[in-house]
Formats: sequence, structure tokens, C-alpha cells
Amino acid sequence: MKRLIFAGILLLASGTMSLADGLFWVVGNNATGKCSIVTSNPVIIGDVWFGDGPYKSKADAKLARSTIRACPALTLDEQKDEDSTN
Repeated sequence: MKRLIFAGILLLASGTMSLADGLFWVVGNNATGKCSIVTSNPVIIGDVWFGDGPYKSKADAKLARSTIRACPALTLDEQKDEDSTN
């Protein structure tokens, strides 16, 4: 019985982790004064003052970042750098 419960817990944990694959979050960073898009669920502590998401695509996260008032607009150089990291 214990083995069955343990196997069920492992199956549930692995299924939950796979759901987070391919998701994006918008994160505000006090240290840099900027918002960035990350692929892991952010922990709101220290310099990170907010996290918004998850979003199914990077394009959705970029659109969301542009509508968040706390996020400053990106310069053209920052946009080019972000697009080149895809």
C-alpha cells in the first residue's frame, strides 16, 4: 500500500512539473528598475517586487509587460537584444 501511495505522489509531482514547461512570467526587479520575462515561476522576495503570469507564449508575456504601468518602456537596443536571445 505504501508503494502505491509513493508511486501516486511521484506521478502527481512529475505531472505538475511538466505543466510549467514552456510558460513565461513577467518579473519586476527593484535592483535594475526593469521588468524582464523569465521561464520559471518567480519567488517574490528581495529585489523582485512582483511577478505576473504565467503566459503560454513569450509574445503574450511581452504584450502583458507593455500594459503593466510599473514596467518602463524598452529602448530600441533592449528590444533588439531581447529578440536576438530567442
